[in-house]
Amino acid sequence: MAKPVVDGIEREVSVPVLRLNTGGGVARTLAQGYGLRGVPTLLVLDGQGREVLRQLGRVDRQAVVAALDDLQ
Repeated sequence: MAKPVVDGIEREVSVPVLRLNTGGGVARTLAQGYGLRGVPTLLVLDGQGREVLRQLGRVDRQAVVAALDDLQ
């Protein structure tokens, strides 16, 4: 399950974590814009909104933390 892993990452890093329920209108629009096809999907975006990392399903904590470190 992705939630416990993302919860841990969120406690460790000093960047904002935004979680979206794809049932909402704004989230649905964002999901379409980023071409999301499955749930859960985790995206790491840079400051300009460009995708740095995409994970579908199980979250690879080390890959997410490395991608976030690269952005700093």
